[in-house]
Amino acid sequence: MFSFLLSFIASALLTLLVIKEARLHGPALDANFNSVQKVHMHHVARIGGLPIFLAVALSSAISIWRVPVLSDLLLALLACAAVAFAGGIVEDYTGRVSPSRRLLLTMAAATLGYFLLDARIDRLDWPFSTWALPHMWVTLPLTVLAVAGIANAVNIIDGFNGLASVVCICMLLSLGYVALQVNDMFVLIAALMVAGATAGFLIWNYPVGLIFLGDGGAYFIGFMLGELALLLVMRNPQVSTWYAALLLIYPAFETLFSVYRRMFVRGKSPAMPDGIHLHSLIFRRIVQWAVGRKEARALIRRNSLTSPYLWLFSLTAVIPATVFWRHTWVLMLFCLLFICSYIWIYVRIVRFKAPRWMIRHKKH
Repeated sequence: MFSFLLSFIASALLTLLVIKEARLHGPALDANFNSVQKVHMHHVARIGGLPIFLAVALSSAISIWRVPVLSDLLLALLACAAVAFAGGIVEDYTGRVSPSRRLLLTMAAATLGYFLLDARIDRLDWPFSTWALPHMWVTLPLTVLAVAGIANAVNIIDGFNGLASVVCICMLLSLGYVALQVNDMFVLIAALMVAGATAGFLIWNYPVGLIFLGDGGAYFIGFMLGELALLLVMRNPQVSTWYAALLLIYPAFETLFSVYRRMFVRGKSPAMPDGIHLHSLIFRRIVQWAVGRKEARALIRRNSLTSPYLWLFSLTAVIPATVFWRHTWVLMLFCLLFICSYIWIYVRIVRFKAPRWMIRHKKH
């Protein structure tokens, strides 16, 4: 709790300073209101990742002072995360770092983690057996693809105030809970630090959107999520590998489904942004009927009403993952149920047949 509270307070104060500085001098203001993925009508600083990163760095320094045995691991983790963070924060300030370069930097960070932290996928669990993956030519690319993929996936779901932040906080708290069950203090402290820092940012981001997470924040939190989930599972064989799969399935499947949709349905590049992610569809085809006006205040309200749908949906994966973290066959079943549910809801909304429980009455 000390790690969480320290990160929370530091992040909340630093985020407020960033907001005030942005209003005075205007660094990294998001003023592109015409993009297919933009749903705001006022200038907002998009460097929320900066106070989050600084808060985690400060909390790490104090944790190292309090528990010196964790110093090597925390320093190595922060160094790896800084590489992923760098590409995103530079993009937030300049708008000149391409998605491919940001992805390459995140892959480089995962590669560093492979060697510095021994964070590697070296086994796959099945209901009645475990497949060992002893060869580096298999584990290295698999690890890099998985960690970089999760970092990129968090960036994809970062479309509305509080959406990515709350989803990631829930996942990080789950990691902390399971780490506590298996007495993995490194993963517990690191997960709580990142969760606390993200929560400190959240109070300024949701519901009114005074600051955005930005690419730096999304890549940093996403990398930490992927790396900590990997470390927890591989350092503790009693935790099923399917725990990590189910825990992270919402952003992961959102990304895979988006790649499939863009490449095979629309015939476009998978890197081409569009406005038909699940969260975008909920915003445009469900929430807009409840708050349909176009002025800025109504748009902000529509923005804030969209995220809770996805918070609840993500919890249908996070809660069973947290409860059944050691039961592989149960985790696999919930993964299948989540995928089926996602596709069913997506298709229903696309066909303007959203489930009744999702539809709100329109307010004038």
